[in-house]
Amino acid sequence: MRSADGGITTGMGMHRDDLADFLRRSRARLTPRDVGLTEGPRRRTPGLRREEVAVLAGMSADYYMRLEQARSPQPSVQMLAALTRALRLTVDERDHLYLLAGHRPPEGARAGEYLRPSLLYVLDRLDGVPVQVLSDLGDLLAQNDMAQALFGCVCTVAREDRNIVLRWFTEPDVRSRFAAEEHDDQARQLVADLRAAVGHRGDDEASLALVTRLRAASAEFTALWDRHEVAVRRSHPYRLLHPELGRIEFDCEVLATPAADQRLRVFTPPPGGTEALEMLRVLGPRHRHDTTAPRTSAERP
Repeated sequence: MRSADGGITTGMGMHRDDLADFLRRSRARLTPRDVGLTEGPRRRTPGLRREEVAVLAGMSADYYMRLEQARSPQPSVQMLAALTRALRLTVDERDHLYLLAGHRPPEGARAGEYLRPSLLYVLDRLDGVPVQVLSDLGDLLAQNDMAQALFGCVCTVAREDRNIVLRWFTEPDVRSRFAAEEHDDQARQLVADLRAAVGHRGDDEASLALVTRLRAASAEFTALWDRHEVAVRRSHPYRLLHPELGRIEFDCEVLATPAADQRLRVFTPPPGGTEALEMLRVLGPRHRHDTTAPRTSAERP
């Protein structure tokens, strides 16, 4: 079986090539000073040397070299914990490392496109701020009136195209709603968040299809994907250029739902910025709800 990067997945679920690439890039991002080592003269290697990582992780340099060359047996969870400390990985990067090595972190059940009535109730009641429900891969499942007024309606967009990552890299009009200085950072964050989701899913059919489609459609996406950056988006500012309201700012808070593959995005104004909310209320959307997912258990696939 092949991974999203074209690497071979072993029968035990270990992604050797991806694991080797992630280790190399994580090592290259660190300096000796970051881990309390002296740089010394004549350093030609960018980042840490393999031998330095091995010492920090308490393993042999030969074994670590085989990990980076995709020639090692599956590392144990104890070995991965040592590498996490040695490479100063974040929680998201640690989980990604475990998944690449074939050790899956616990996760809840997936809901797919089904939206629980209780989640729709929350969506209805949070009518004072823009709110969206997304899948972990970035599929827009539902949004309330305020979100539709802020980002526009996707009613004319085919269901399989209602993905915020896909639209960002393939539809120029989507970027036009973001300030120019936000474009590079927005693109990196979208790809890093998608990378984390794909890792958690273990390269399932849906994530493989999305990544394959994006790589074929966008050289920019491919370049960012190959950087192997991983970061789940939880809270971040948005500086938007609304076609009718001009430049407006919101803070986005990403809230976890009981389903492992769904997220609630709530957009709130920064302190003193409630004027944008009032203007969005005046604009209003044409449709009560913009939703692409089944709304009740009776409609569940």
